[in-house]
Amino acid sequence: MVWIRNLIVVLLWAGLAALTRPITGRFGWAVFSFGLGTLLVWHIWQLSRVTRWTNDLQRPPPPSAGSWDEALARIYRHLRNQERQLAMLEGNVQGFFDAAQALPDGLVTLDKEFHIDWCNRIARQHLGLRLPADRGQNLLNLVRAPEFVDYARQEDWPAPRLVRSPGGGDRLLMVQLISYNKHQRMLLTRDVTQIERLETTRRDFVANVSHELRTPLTVLSGFLETLRDMPTEALSDEQREQYMKLMLDQAQRMQAIVADLLTLSTLESSPTTDPQPVNMPALIETALSQARALSGGRHEIVGEIDEGLDILGTGTEIASAISNLLINAVRYTPEGGHITVRWRRDADGDARYSVKDTGIGIASHHLPRLTERFYRVDRSRSRESGGTGLGLAITKHIAMRHDAELEIASELGQGSTFALHFPDSRVA
Repeated sequence: MVWIRNLIVVLLWAGLAALTRPITGRFGWAVFSFGLGTLLVWHIWQLSRVTRWTNDLQRPPPPSAGSWDEALARIYRHLRNQERQLAMLEGNVQGFFDAAQALPDGLVTLDKEFHIDWCNRIARQHLGLRLPADRGQNLLNLVRAPEFVDYARQEDWPAPRLVRSPGGGDRLLMVQLISYNKHQRMLLTRDVTQIERLETTRRDFVANVSHELRTPLTVLSGFLETLRDMPTEALSDEQREQYMKLMLDQAQRMQAIVADLLTLSTLESSPTTDPQPVNMPALIETALSQARALSGGRHEIVGEIDEGLDILGTGTEIASAISNLLINAVRYTPEGGHITVRWRRDADGDARYSVKDTGIGIASHHLPRLTERFYRVDRSRSRESGGTGLGLAITKHIAMRHDAELEIASELGQGSTFALHFPDSRVA
């Protein structure tokens, strides 16, 4: 132990002084005093070394520090343990920040007065925040949406609230405030724009299906009630035949709507099958024959087909998409119009099926919504032509299942061009 070693040194000097006293006489105490002074100077020098070491504790302690060796070794071990624990804590904190940055939702930490402490990347996008410029700013001064301010000023926040994103765009956010620790709060933000759109689409779809089926059902029930309530002799054979034809038309219309809905449901829910070579020229020739029969000679229909160009896919689905685009052109092109069907390979190696007509054309603001279910530019004309309003929606899903794109170009009064663009990876 340190004190024992120092005691031994003192005793040794005392013994030396006692041994030299018969020779030196009264100078024996001088020898002892010299020994104590030497020991004191030694300790003071070692203390100065220790003091210099404390200026940079990252360095190892000075070696051979005499009585300070054991104390310095303990201090150095303690410092190294503290550094390891601090590094581990810093790693944990950094891991927390990395995890918070990777969250798909926005996260903002606040004090009790809503001053911003930190936020992740998604929160900056959602709320338009900037770090470090906005650190310490009051969130309510930066996010001034009235619905959010009213929500934040509540006593507690049992449920989230929907607010418009102040970060720009037509984004809808679900925000939730949470208290943690004593005087800290956390704001969570989630982008629910797509969910809200899907919900709106679902509501519109249900409403559209109800509307589309209600019209033929009303016609059917009206004629059936007429036939039931009127005496047999009150209707001529021509009237009865007319009523039967109208009822059959409406029944077939409902059947077509249901069939298209089932087709659309199958396309959305069923997995894609292994692609097989599809004889595109044969499918297009069949679709041309159907289109000419539907036209009845009222249109000039021309086909420009590459006989050696096939693709990989599902034949029944491709046939449906080809037929939908061609029949739409026949329905919406006035008598005497010209329809051109092309199937060829582009310069970049992709395959392209296009249907170009000289029909009524479509205004530009309608184009983004044409593939929505039951969306019609002119409802009355669509019903007269016999369409269900689902053909382009089906075609779009078929294109997606074949890695293709449905391209639409049209100008009001100048005709339209509908095309399926297949990548070269789909060319057989």
